[in-house]
Amino acid sequence: MIVVQTLYKMKKKRGMFMENEQSVVLTNWKRNYLFFLSGQFLSGITSMVVQYAIIWYLTRETGSATILSFATLLGMIPMVLLSPFVGPLVDRWDKKALLIVTDIIVAIFALILAVVGTISESFPIWLVFVSLFMRSVAQTFQMPTIQSIMPTIVPSSHITRTNGQLGMVQSANFIIAPALGAALFSVVPVNYLILLDVLGAVFGVGLLIFVKIPKVSPEILEVPLTIFKDAKFGLQQLMDNKGLWYITINGAFVMLLFMPAISLYPLMTLDYFGGSVGQAGAVEVVYAVGMLLGGALISFIGTWKDRMKPIIIAYIIMGLTIGASGLVPNDSQGFLYFLILNAGAGCATPYFNTLLMAMIQQSYESNVLGRVLGNFNSLMNLAGPIGLLFAGPLADRLGVEKMFLFSGIGILLCGIVLFLTSAARNYDKELQKKLVKEHHEQKDE
Repeated sequence: MIVVQTLYKMKKKRGMFMENEQSVVLTNWKRNYLFFLSGQFLSGITSMVVQYAIIWYLTRETGSATILSFATLLGMIPMVLLSPFVGPLVDRWDKKALLIVTDIIVAIFALILAVVGTISESFPIWLVFVSLFMRSVAQTFQMPTIQSIMPTIVPSSHITRTNGQLGMVQSANFIIAPALGAALFSVVPVNYLILLDVLGAVFGVGLLIFVKIPKVSPEILEVPLTIFKDAKFGLQQLMDNKGLWYITINGAFVMLLFMPAISLYPLMTLDYFGGSVGQAGAVEVVYAVGMLLGGALISFIGTWKDRMKPIIIAYIIMGLTIGASGLVPNDSQGFLYFLILNAGAGCATPYFNTLLMAMIQQSYESNVLGRVLGNFNSLMNLAGPIGLLFAGPLADRLGVEKMFLFSGIGILLCGIVLFLTSAARNYDKELQKKLVKEHHEQKDE
């Protein structure tokens, strides 16, 4: 049974501190959410296994750093360039249909790739690139769609906890996919392995069919679609919300500093410590396990009176652990310290994305959330490639361990700046006061 409650009132200033409890509240929301989460896990794990298989195939067949770099770039460009323009479509289109269609499109391209590989016994590089590009475009649509669905199927009081659980699922995928992908890659022909994407789409779509997702508000459909104007509107909504805007810009700088360090983990292990490929893999797994534990802690605590405190503390922990990684000796004991520091950095990583996402979801009405998230995702994803662009040359010139030190110091400074910026530091306290006040007003009515 669906109990319809009117939870939104017209505001004098649209998009600022909007009440973000669902316009439709499901009496069995936990079961509904579990179906949604399970579908995302099954679809995500198979997609990541196939992604690893494609990258390993390119590595084995070409051995070209240029090919691998271009393949990585194809995975980033759509998210950076298309996200602001995808947001308006997410706000208007049926979200369940959007997830189903994008899953099917990815499955179709996987099927084409598998058939061509079976017939010709090899994959044309251009077709592999097209497949990677389409996967990235699909992800560009899926990410803001999932983010905007969450506050409509989960009560506002549970949004932080459920975002933590979603983060745990994503972290688990990062742990399972490389190991499962490596095992399957060694025994299953790539053209058959790619068909896992089709299987994942079947499971994901099958579960999604049973998920009840509120329909798009008819009010937004009455307004003519203007992609560029709507994209600008989403950015303006984010910028007008000063505290949230400062947090977002600060987070973009953290990503600018964080991504180079993350990308240099294998080089740090192999070159600085003189380790093996297995040890490099262990570093990645330890970091992912740390992320899983961080997400579990967020899910366990569930609610904070002030979510900015754990975000700032997480920045400080990330800065200290990543910075200290650049100071450990390049021997076996130093590598052990590196693993421990890496676990600490991984545990702190989910706090920014998870808690900030919950704050964004509670700050805007669902009919503008896609446009806001499109711009937010674009800013976050733009910072990463810029950081990666300079990471390699600087690491070659200064030493990979120095990059960890500089990145850590930079992230630590970002945490200090965030603490000293009152509009950012007090944002969540003001947001929660506003939400409580509006909740009481609605009960009085």
